[in-house]
Amino acid sequence: MSGTRTELTLAIGFLTRLRLPPVDYSDAAMARATRWYPCVAIAIGTALALLFWGLSFVLPQALVALLTIAAGMLLTGALHEDGLADLADGLGGSADKDRALEIMRDSRIGTYGVLALILTLAIKATALAMLPVPAAIVALIAGHGLGRLSILWLMDRLSYARKTGAGDFMSDAPKPEKTIPIICLAAIIALIATTLGPLSATAVFLALALLLALISNRLNTRLQGYTGDALGASEQLTETLIPLVLLACL
Repeated sequence: MSGTRTELTLAIGFLTRLRLPPVDYSDAAMARATRWYPCVAIAIGTALALLFWGLSFVLPQALVALLTIAAGMLLTGALHEDGLADLADGLGGSADKDRALEIMRDSRIGTYGVLALILTLAIKATALAMLPVPAAIVALIAGHGLGRLSILWLMDRLSYARKTGAGDFMSDAPKPEKTIPIICLAAIIALIATTLGPLSATAVFLALALLLALISNRLNTRLQGYTGDALGASEQLTETLIPLVLLACL
């Protein structure tokens, strides 16, 4: 039980800005904690979905969508948005791997990063504003859950691109067991299927598979692996994709 508590605390502490009791950190414990990422993400998505639902009674839905996205950034510290901006700057700034990785470590944001953030935020906000409220609620839960599942998928299939960095705790660690992530995936697909129909669930699954294949191919070609920024970018692109697909299925 203490091991599970440590893993959950590490997962929550990494994915959110919530203040939690301190636990002993180790790379091995952090690697094991990744299996809880989808559970924490579903909780994040559920909290934001409840906020969206509550605000929808008193405010126009376009404003509700923007406020919910802003609340998500506050809750997570814009961790994955930062990764998306850095990856966009790195891949857009240089075709050379080492130079791209150097750009990604620069704390300053460039043109590609700004454009990536503007476009993804605009797409998310617009799609959430146009979806019926029940579908938007599902999109928030599924988007956050599948976003963190995309992180695990990439870490499982790609090697770490840097010698050292924020994601190198996985380099020599054994792969975390997959039971919990698989259960989370099944629960999310079931949620979509039961609330919005099997067509929507199938479309989300296929669209996500295509997106991850494209991201994986791009990372392998340009960086020969993943970085922490690439994982954050994958989460954000997945989170943007889900409401867009659900909107297309209406």
